[in-house]
Amino acid sequence: MSLLRDKSVHAAGGFLLMGVWAAYANRGFPMPAPIIAAGVQGLITMMITLFLKQVIEGIFHQTNGALRIILPTLAAFAISLTLLTLFHGLVGTPAFLATISVPLSVSTSYAFFYSLALRTHV
Repeated sequence: MSLLRDKSVHAAGGFLLMGVWAAYANRGFPMPAPIIAAGVQGLITMMITLFLKQVIEGIFHQTNGALRIILPTLAAFAISLTLLTLFHGLVGTPAFLATISVPLSVSTSYAFFYSLALRTHV
């Protein structure tokens, strides 16, 4: 199996990239806030990365027409927003909106474009 197809590689990459983003977004706050935000964001991104593809594919294959694009995108948005809000709220991430904006945008965009790609291969 190629590393590019390995879910664990994607999850680790997401952990690193979104964790660094969270640390950056919270850089103006005293330690350990940026480190906590980074760890929490990294773990959330790993969780989302490991199951979002299957959620998108499941919804896509159970729907027709425009719903094949709309519903997976909305599901990704809702799942991501719920997890991001819950966990960053629990740990009190200080730069809350800045922290969740990038990962929420990335997961929602991924769902939209992956759904479009699935549509061209059906």
